[in-house]
Amino acid sequence: MATPFAHRNLPRLLLQARESVMAHTRPSLRGHGLSDQQWRVLRVLGEHGTVETGRVAREAYILGPSLTGVLARMERDGLVRRERDPSDQRRTVVEATTKGLKLVDKLSHTIEAHYAWMEKSLGKDKLSQLYGLLDEVIELEQP
Repeated sequence: MATPFAHRNLPRLLLQARESVMAHTRPSLRGHGLSDQQWRVLRVLGEHGTVETGRVAREAYILGPSLTGVLARMERDGLVRRERDPSDQRRTVVEATTKGLKLVDKLSHTIEAHYAWMEKSLGKDKLSQLYGLLDEVIELEQP
């Protein structure tokens, strides 16, 4: 029986692409005791410094209740520090500790080397096109 679908399964392809890319990154993360989620948090903090937890959740694509557990483990391991936002005591901000920032620096070299390999393999124009197309899809699908 033929399927009623005329197009390929884009969400599945995006997940498959993500898993293919992460297959190169995960061994380094695991070698430093990090989960994918913990790395996404550290990457956000490494790029932005001290960040409100709601923004961390949005940028790291981690639901709030899950983020609470992730941050608790990271705080226990000395990777992040949480505190009340001095300008609004109802909010919590989080920042990477020196230990967390050193990990970001160390892992960024491995990750950037993989991106450089991808750029060499695909070509700079194709990789740039891919980034552009993904940005367009994200913008297109915004509510």
